[in-house]
Amino acid sequence: MSVGLPRFGVVVLTMGQRPDDLRRGLESLLGQQGVETDIVVVGNGWVPTDLPEQVRALALPENVGIPAGRNAGVPEVEGELLFFLDDDAWLPDPNFLREVADRFRSDPALGLIQPRVVDATGLPSPRRWVPRLRLGDPLASSPATSLWEGAVAMPRDVFEATGGWPDEFFYAHEGIDLVWRVWDAGRTPWYAADLIAHHPVIDPARHDVYYRLTARNRVWLARRNLPLALEPVYVGTWIAMTTLRMRDRQALGAWFSGLREGIRDRPRGRRPMRWRTVWRMTRAGRPPVI
Repeated sequence: MSVGLPRFGVVVLTMGQRPDDLRRGLESLLGQQGVETDIVVVGNGWVPTDLPEQVRALALPENVGIPAGRNAGVPEVEGELLFFLDDDAWLPDPNFLREVADRFRSDPALGLIQPRVVDATGLPSPRRWVPRLRLGDPLASSPATSLWEGAVAMPRDVFEATGGWPDEFFYAHEGIDLVWRVWDAGRTPWYAADLIAHHPVIDPARHDVYYRLTARNRVWLARRNLPLALEPVYVGTWIAMTTLRMRDRQALGAWFSGLREGIRDRPRGRRPMRWRTVWRMTRAGRPPVI
């Protein structure tokens, strides 16, 4: 880590549909104390405008998806630490990034930090915002075995070691892929329940594309990251769970369409995790077969 103030390269991803939310998030970043921030707003299929003068824009000519959009912003920013923020999230504490930097400095084993996510209007937080298999107490910190991707910090060298976000996923499960690779890099992803990011409660299951990409990316997650012996176990577990849980026939049809796509098309970047990583994740509460 560089001498002096910790420096964060910050990537904010947006499609330009929430300008008020975007400005609120940027203001929360510019108000951070005890750190330096180099911020780029990545316009996924549009040209970001009306930005604060301290913030740069990167316009992508088309919507390349969430993980590829985040990846595109990383070379545009400087800093030994990276922070990814969605355009509808913001940081209520001006010391948030400084606290994150201090934790990375004091514990070299940390590879990623996700804060606790809170809806500012008081709505109950969805279960998926707590990145572990067994929910337990959302106020309790722990190793993370999945990820809520809207506010994520990590050292740049760890990001580079993982290969970054999985570009071709487009949407859904890219956070699990990243977390698994942080584990396999020998670092620990961490859920910091005492650090807060705000984000509105939104139901992601709004359309057939959600179900299709969710299923496809489950298969790709296994094919990119798991030892061959675990691939059919992981995919088979999710087929059984989805079949038992899902009652909407149209949604189930879209899900199985995505499953077939994931089996038919091989994802890029296969890097099977070591069995040591499988054991570490199992000890942390989530064997990578669930």
